[in-house]
Amino acid sequence: MSRPDGACEEDPTPWGVIIDTAAIPGGGYLHLLRHEQDYEILFGDEQLMGSWDYHSERALATLVFDRLGARVDRVLVGGLGMGFTLAAARSVLPSTATIVVAELVPKVVAWASGPLAHMFGDSLGDPRVSIEVRDVHDMIVESRSKFDAILLDVDNGPDGLVSEANERLYCNWGLKAAYAALRPGGMLAVWSAYPDDAFSERLRTAGFELEVVSVDSGDEQYPPHVIWLAAKRLASESIRFSGS
Repeated sequence: MSRPDGACEEDPTPWGVIIDTAAIPGGGYLHLLRHEQDYEILFGDEQLMGSWDYHSERALATLVFDRLGARVDRVLVGGLGMGFTLAAARSVLPSTATIVVAELVPKVVAWASGPLAHMFGDSLGDPRVSIEVRDVHDMIVESRSKFDAILLDVDNGPDGLVSEANERLYCNWGLKAAYAALRPGGMLAVWSAYPDDAFSERLRTAGFELEVVSVDSGDEQYPPHVIWLAAKRLASESIRFSGS
């Protein structure tokens, strides 16, 4: 993902003003930066998210609900981030649905009610929403036929960038665990800044019916982002994607 061009005169770094730093369980740090009115989360010098470009993060939720419709009742979101996916899920889910957000880094949750509170609005106060400060992998493994949708945006793609342990989410065994955690007809959606044909093949091997969607990155200098929509088959029928 791109960054805004240039830096403010008062910036102590080339990228912006460092607002806070968060230790990642298992090692490493996240940095929250401000660029005038915009914010950015970095892992080292790798951008994970910027507040000026969030269309694809919202699409992670809306594309799923466009395909599954009103039957979506219970959703697991992997990664709180800046709350864009959560906000999109709230906007399309019925009032009876529940959204569980798994966030590995405690300070990211604190940012949501602190320096990023103006971006989250009333998301954290929605009675449909609960936040679990846990590894989303553990929640998936502990679940069986529990979720109608699992939305993952915890790295820049299907590899363990932020935490090496995240590799478990994208390997053959992890994808089978996600398949088991979904209810029949449910969907696993994974956000990425880049395509990965090998990951597509692993999803198919795990039993999913697959659609790969390109979403505008918001910057013509950068290629489209990628969202994998992986559907678990119903007992008596398949999820039919447009054009399939």
